[in-house]
Amino acid sequence: MYALVDCNNFYASSERAFQPELNGKPVVVLSNNDGCVIARSNEAKEIGIKMGLPAFMLKEFEKNKDLHIFSSNYELYDDMSKRVMNTLSEFSPEVEVYSIDEIFLKFTGFDNYNLHDYGQKMRTTIRKNCWLPVSVGFAPTKALAKVANKIAKKFSHRWNGVYVIDTDEKRIKALKWLSIEDVWGIGRQLSKKLVGWGCKTAYDFTQLDDYTVQKELSIVGLRLKKELSGLNYLDLEETDRKKAIATTRSFAKDEYLYENLCERVSTYATRCAEKLRRAGSYCSKVEVFVITNQFKVHEMQYANKVVISLPFASNSDITIAKYAKKALDIIYKPNYGYKKTGVVVHEITPVPYKQGNLFFNESPKHEKLMKVLDQLNISKMDPVVTLASSDLKKREKMLRERLSKCYTTKWNDLIEIS
Repeated sequence: MYALVDCNNFYASSERAFQPELNGKPVVVLSNNDGCVIARSNEAKEIGIKMGLPAFMLKEFEKNKDLHIFSSNYELYDDMSKRVMNTLSEFSPEVEVYSIDEIFLKFTGFDNYNLHDYGQKMRTTIRKNCWLPVSVGFAPTKALAKVANKIAKKFSHRWNGVYVIDTDEKRIKALKWLSIEDVWGIGRQLSKKLVGWGCKTAYDFTQLDDYTVQKELSIVGLRLKKELSGLNYLDLEETDRKKAIATTRSFAKDEYLYENLCERVSTYATRCAEKLRRAGSYCSKVEVFVITNQFKVHEMQYANKVVISLPFASNSDITIAKYAKKALDIIYKPNYGYKKTGVVVHEITPVPYKQGNLFFNESPKHEKLMKVLDQLNISKMDPVVTLASSDLKKREKMLRERLSKCYTTKWNDLIEIS
């Protein structure tokens, strides 16, 4: 059996964990630069707030509905996610962290366990250790565990947040209830296509013949059909090394000055280098892209990217920032208002497999310097020491006017108990 554990309204619940006075009140979390709604509590959904609603349209809700609005506190959410995943890993040795708020667990040898009671124990432990509500769905396949989790969340009061699909009768009933557009792995466009074939529910999808599904939806679609039919085709996936690491941001306002754009690219390049060192890896290619504000239809539009190969594999701030600036110089055009830029590093290899160069090599001083730099900057949101081409004062430069405290990651933000 598999279980999918999903944190309910994760971002909003993380804010409530440290501000219990918000329980029962509508809460929303905004995107980067406080642009639009990306997370809502159930109460916020009930008063009509939609996902993606622009922040400026929340003023009336805030005035009349006692709405509480927060900027994205990624430091807090990331730490809360790690606490949840570490706690759940105690319930089964086989886990797959699927996203920041979802984790699959595989239960081998649990035949004599009451899984509903075991799921309740998981929920109680997470509530006690992390102060977060979760839903748990058990089923014989990962795809069905997703379905079971939806039922556990949708009918939480009936099933107390835990639902188990352990019979064929339950499986069929669940699939007939689930709309095709809500099936894991079925996107909006594909759901339209399936509805055109007469597939309105997940059960309808399982009734299609295998040849048609594989021909039209590829082997991936066929595996999904098998999974929903109760046949195990998708096991837990091991965490692979990343194929690319990116640092990208939209600006609070359009950026016209080359100097400011260059500083952002340098800062993002150092962030990528820092992530590489943390993962014990090197990169061999650096990509930089720029995009103007496409919503300003009356202004000139421009978007471009370029990938530069490094002469040697590196994870040094100095090297990666140097070649990121060269990439920016290639694609930069003056007199444009840039809304977003980013740095992506490619061809990532772990330290033991670093590929050398017969003619060019990085100075060995870089490695020692980066170790010292990381030690100085550890556990700091803004760096203590960085390249002169980067901004020492603020790394992210995002508009976050409603940012809550980092209750678990900053000494000054820890809750005081008197």
